[in-house]
Amino acid sequence: MYKIVSIPGDGIGPEVVAGAVAVLQQLSRNHGFEIVIEEHPFGGASYDLHGEMLTKATLEACKQCDAVLLGAVGGPKWESLPHEHKPEAALLKIRKELGLFANLRPAKVYDALLDASSLKADVVRGTDFLVFRELTGGIYFGQPRGFDENKGWNTMVYERYEVERIARLAFEAARKRKGKLISIDKANVLEVSQFWRNVVHELHKEFQDVELSDMYVDNAAMQIVRNPKQFDVIVTGNLFGDILSDIAGMITGSLGMLPSASIGTNHALYEPIHGSAPDIAGQNKANPIATIASVAMMFEHSFCVPEIAKEIEQAIEATLADGFRTADIAAPGEKAVSTSEMTEAIVRHLGA
Repeated sequence: MYKIVSIPGDGIGPEVVAGAVAVLQQLSRNHGFEIVIEEHPFGGASYDLHGEMLTKATLEACKQCDAVLLGAVGGPKWESLPHEHKPEAALLKIRKELGLFANLRPAKVYDALLDASSLKADVVRGTDFLVFRELTGGIYFGQPRGFDENKGWNTMVYERYEVERIARLAFEAARKRKGKLISIDKANVLEVSQFWRNVVHELHKEFQDVELSDMYVDNAAMQIVRNPKQFDVIVTGNLFGDILSDIAGMITGSLGMLPSASIGTNHALYEPIHGSAPDIAGQNKANPIATIASVAMMFEHSFCVPEIAKEIEQAIEATLADGFRTADIAAPGEKAVSTSEMTEAIVRHLGA
């Protein structure tokens, strides 16, 4: 039995999570295992119900389950709240409380969607790399922080154990893939980045079978759009990873295509990398593929059943090959299907 906490959140979150739940239910029928899904409010939806973005009940449920499936958080309705009460602050808190120090974001270009990328097909064809973003340290959490009328300030801090644990995961992943890891920093101007680089190179002594190289973050941003096929596994800090993984996501055609996994020692949370898209919320237009692909990552990393993860990926590929496109990936003049239609097509392939 797998116990999953579903937290649909805001905007299009409930719609795309519903698609993922339909896939989970089909997988349960296919393989005969039981899936228990417990839904909890989070973000703006939780604030409207309980006056707080993350309740103790939701947090406790996340700590007691096998995996968490998150939709999206935030929207204009809650932007005027104080910073510490915004949905995004709750997202940072749940990551910290669950100890989710590693964010895994794959960047994969499907052959059926080569024309959906803003880059030339020859540039992106064959792109398939994995970004490891450190998630609970760095400038997003460093102290002191604040602002007054004359200045604003934040602190970027990394401790040795924080760098070692994310780098170790990245080395292990590279070992299972093509044996190539690129560590991205800004060591030419930031002391914290020089420290990051030193620690990664010290750890490399344990992974001599993996090729390690370094790249400055500004060059990395350029290289991802110039020649994305050169990358296999990337490891980087919180701020740089946030930016680079979104760049990587866009070259694949749409943020609506890409999943993510946030992993800690004892807990894991899976979510699409896109936002809450309030402009299309409730219209059955959102692309559910990123959330469904996040379920594939759940089976691979939390449940350790890569065969089922592969089933989901193949169902997505087959659906795209059949010509199904939501609005975000449809070519000009091409008919777009709805969220539910895309979900139903993927479920049909799984059932077959």
